[in-house]
Amino acid sequence: MFGIGRRRGRLALTGLVAASLLTMGGPATAGTGADRGRPSGTTDLEFLALNDLHGNLEEPQGSAGNVTEIGPDGKPVSIPAGGIEHLATQLRAERAKNPNSLTIAAGDMIGASPLLSGLFHDEPTIEALNKVGLDVTSVGNHEFDEGKKELQRMQYGGCHPKEGCYTPGRTFGGADFQYLAANVLDERTGLPILAPVSIKNVGGARVGFIGMTLEGTPDIVTAEGVKGLTFKDEVQTANAVVPWLRLFGVESIVVLLHEGGLPTSNAYNYDCNAGGNLGLSGPVVDIAKNLDPAIDLVVTGHTHQAYACNIPDPAGKPRMVTSASSYGKMYTKIDLTYDKRTRDIVRTSVKAQNTVVRRDTPKAPDLTQLLADWQKLAAPVANRSIGYIGADIRGRGATTPETPLGDVIADAQLEATAPADKGGAQIAFMNPGGIRSDLQYAAAGSEGDGVVTYAEAFTVQPFTNMMQTLDLKGQAVLDVLAQQYSGANAANPKVLQISKGLTYTTDRSRTGADKIVPGSVKLNGVPIDPAATYKVSANEFLAGGGDNFAAFKTGTNKLVGGSDLDALLAYFAAHSSASAPLAPPAADRITFIG
Repeated sequence: MFGIGRRRGRLALTGLVAASLLTMGGPATAGTGADRGRPSGTTDLEFLALNDLHGNLEEPQGSAGNVTEIGPDGKPVSIPAGGIEHLATQLRAERAKNPNSLTIAAGDMIGASPLLSGLFHDEPTIEALNKVGLDVTSVGNHEFDEGKKELQRMQYGGCHPKEGCYTPGRTFGGADFQYLAANVLDERTGLPILAPVSIKNVGGARVGFIGMTLEGTPDIVTAEGVKGLTFKDEVQTANAVVPWLRLFGVESIVVLLHEGGLPTSNAYNYDCNAGGNLGLSGPVVDIAKNLDPAIDLVVTGHTHQAYACNIPDPAGKPRMVTSASSYGKMYTKIDLTYDKRTRDIVRTSVKAQNTVVRRDTPKAPDLTQLLADWQKLAAPVANRSIGYIGADIRGRGATTPETPLGDVIADAQLEATAPADKGGAQIAFMNPGGIRSDLQYAAAGSEGDGVVTYAEAFTVQPFTNMMQTLDLKGQAVLDVLAQQYSGANAANPKVLQISKGLTYTTDRSRTGADKIVPGSVKLNGVPIDPAATYKVSANEFLAGGGDNFAAFKTGTNKLVGGSDLDALLAYFAAHSSASAPLAPPAADRITFIG
């Protein structure tokens, strides 16, 4: 399973699985004698599944806070959704209907968070999830944004090592729920950095959970965040754990996987298996088709999509695979029947439905109080005005590959790194996944329409990545653009946001790297010379080859500058005022044909 040195990794993993199971009460008795003593009948179970909350405790704003629903007339309707206060109320109401209920999640519950959580290293989100009643979750890639030790602090508690405790006399207690990381090994010990599995007893049913993040996590997290860690294949890891769970008498098995798919419809309530076809593509499909048939359910995340699809397992039997969008806008209600005799989930009984977290749901008072406590601490920073806009500037919610907010951020980064003593940058690139929201003109609170606060800017760029300026050959610049559509990005293109002066044409009728029209890439109207050297700036994640942009790694003479967020703040200070707000750019630097 794990290759050379792999034997040690496999033994360590399975040994830790065995140890984990022993601490959970040991194996159930197996064999024909045990079979004769098993009770007959069934138990109705309910799982309430979340994913990709990303610390969105307050109601997410703008397009990030909407879900699409197919209405009774067959037309799409946009519904405002989300907010941890509403989510808590709905989950509690669901659990009140069925005491045999667990709340589970598939990673990225923290990381890339808005200011209310991100300012305090996501302690508010962990505390909120404790109150919400989360039982178990897998890790996701964003759980590694601040590295292994910080993730372990989220699990076990303790004050921040540099900033200390945020409330005098009060120590952060960590998560009451369990983080699972079956396929994340410490390079030194060969052991998973957190528990690989969890067994829950719900209504007399023993259910085993295997938690994993995507194997490609190192490609989408800064090198520092995954330093000293190895990420293993999802299918091989889960399939190696299944026999151990079964040896210990666990037949009901659920995989919590932070990897996902892309549905054919953006409406959460579409029929994924309509007409006998699978309306889902992406990495999770092949993973699901190869996971051990003993696994009864796969709860996923990462792509921020909503789906509930039956995908055949290796034995050809349908198996439910779910995902519940993102930002706490919905959860998946999964109903299952547990057979007491076989100790297994009745696969044909599994039904899943994505449910919107509606904002007309009453707020849970204890969550309201928790938010108020953290909002009071954040207010001096959060409410500071940093600039003005004349209209919505769309980023995450834009409908075009090049986004107005992406242009603003790329221009801000170019301006911050263009001075000779700051790197002399000529071109700036911004990764689209690093743009987490929009900038809304209409005020969400009392700040005033058009005012941009520090909290809003932080929500857009929460990573505080440091800017880097590199010498790149012109050919490498061309390679960067080609890598948007080729290699590991071919199936899910990542269109970089580019600074002013850089232009090119993309031909949609072509495939892969050929989409970039030869000779169209120009800087200030002059074609890029493959043999010339250009000063190029990007955040440290992208400059390190993140998101599969390996051409950045050929850069030389690296100069580290200020943070990406500081660049955006400085840009607003220089280019906006109450009387002359910043207008949305035209987003016309990339020409699309075909």
